Amino acid sequence: MPTFEIGDRDFLLDGRPYQVISGALHYFRVHPDQWADRIRKARLMGLNTIETYVAWNFHAPERGVFDLTGHRDLGRFLDLVAAEGLHAIVRPGPYICAEWDGGGLPGWLLADPDVGVRRHEPHYLAAIEQYYDQLLPLVAERQVTRGGTVIAVQVENEYGAYGDDQDYLRALIAMVRDRGIEVPLLSCDQADHAMQSRGSVPELHRTVTFGSRAVERLGLLREHQPTGPLMCMEFWNGWFDSWGQHHHVAPPETNAQDLDDLLAMGASVNLYMFHGGTNFGFTNGANDKGTYLPITTSYDYDAPLAEDGTPTAKYHAMREVIARYAPVPDELPAERAAAPELTVDLDRRVPLAEAVALLGEPKAWDHLPTTDELGSWTGFTLYRTQVTAEDRTLTVGEVRDRAVVALDGEPVGVLSRTEHSRTVPLPARAGELTLLVEDQGRVNYGPRIGEAKGLVGGARTATREVTDWETVPLRLDGVDPALAERLAAAPVTDAGVPVAGPAFLRGTFATVPGADHFLRTDGWGKGLVWVNGFLLGRYWSAGPTGTLYVPGPLLRAEGNELVVLELHGAAGARVELVAGPDLGSSEV
Repeated sequence: MPTFEIGDRDFLLDGRPYQVISGALHYFRVHPDQWADRIRKARLMGLNTIETYVAWNFHAPERGVFDLTGHRDLGRFLDLVAAEGLHAIVRPGPYICAEWDGGGLPGWLLADPDVGVRRHEPHYLAAIEQYYDQLLPLVAERQVTRGGTVIAVQVENEYGAYGDDQDYLRALIAMVRDRGIEVPLLSCDQADHAMQSRGSVPELHRTVTFGSRAVERLGLLREHQPTGPLMCMEFWNGWFDSWGQHHHVAPPETNAQDLDDLLAMGASVNLYMFHGGTNFGFTNGANDKGTYLPITTSYDYDAPLAEDGTPTAKYHAMREVIARYAPVPDELPAERAAAPELTVDLDRRVPLAEAVALLGEPKAWDHLPTTDELGSWTGFTLYRTQVTAEDRTLTVGEVRDRAVVALDGEPVGVLSRTEHSRTVPLPARAGELTLLVEDQGRVNYGPRIGEAKGLVGGARTATREVTDWETVPLRLDGVDPALAERLAAAPVTDAGVPVAGPAFLRGTFATVPGADHFLRTDGWGKGLVWVNGFLLGRYWSAGPTGTLYVPGPLLRAEGNELVVLELHGAAGARVELVAGPDLGSSEV
């Protein structure tokens, strides 16, 4: 029977020393028709292992739902890893961070105030048991000990940065082992003495995360892990981007030298990321260390393999280093070809106000509810109330995370968590006040994990507390069939006419089927884009990202449908598909 074990100084595959040279590749950030391509390119760079997180909320978007099909088919992904002759490391959390919405923890679970977060609490542990019951059998049957590809499983994630509940960690270990996981169990924490001490227990093999000074940081790990192989579970060869910030890059030569230092010590490594991919839909997370910063749609990460699967200078530099320590195939992946360039006129328009009834059901409240109270875990929610001429202002306790405010359809301002703005002036007239509230991503790191979304803490005008509200959570994960019909039936409008948002716009185009495209967002304010019903994600003039990646498998030769929800406005209703990506300026 094949084995993978922890030796005195090395990982042991079938009893022989094995240096893990792995790369992070998240199946949930890549179109499933492109999984095989990305895995193959990992092998061509010299990697022998693929690591992936598993995002609990990706598989369980609602209570009582667990989906392992299509984009969520982890079993197929692991089988493709095996077909390429590579091993796999699986990191199922339950918490993963990953700059992913809520760090992977379901909003529906943490909306229950009785549920503890990342600690030994019965309700939380019971939910994890149900999650593991549905997920771990497919991992267990693919372990190397059963002729499969999985060589290790990680328990929790950087727990020392959050807590120190050893009973919680041991409960997770027991759950994992009880569900048939036989391979080594790992923990990972940053290169920090306190975090390493808090974040693990002897039953887990410790690993470390860092992006530089490999010799020093592996030395710190050795102090906490006296025997067994050294491993950097996340070698940060790039970094994520946040809206309104610069685009992060790391010099390929610096990354390559640090990787060389690490491999020369005989340590194992997991490149984070090998291939970042895309935060499609509403899946991006956010950080809040005093200022709330949502993560961009692009998760390119300045990784060796770019967002569209193109090898970069970093790919070649790291491949050259890996070749000094392990076999590397002679074959190289193809470089990027220019994407098709074309202009699409969005010649059909429907104001959001006319589409609300198609996208959700209203509910009346005698207080200001959070979106968690509505059972709406992501995306957009419309709040409505009546105001008088005397109200003059609206102030909310907190907006999570952004709201476009209008009176009888006339925009009057924006409330923004990032900008710490909670008050908007109102015209001196009576009417219907609407707040289009956007959940821009649940916090994925730190003490604010699990917080409620929407409007929080009540609302007041200059004269009174506002308690009568109506809410409409909007179905926007795809293009609702009723909305598609309404858009198709809308009168044709000259694309040169300026756009007044919030509004949906639609156009169609022909192109090269199966080719990757890049949609330029210059001249647009903020909103969402769907291609053939698939929600690519958010765009925003705040930058840094200037294009949205359109995976080739979404596109056909004729009749491609492009739908945009623009929240503010644009000079015209034309969009450009351009030859390559624009991830923004890297200058601070």
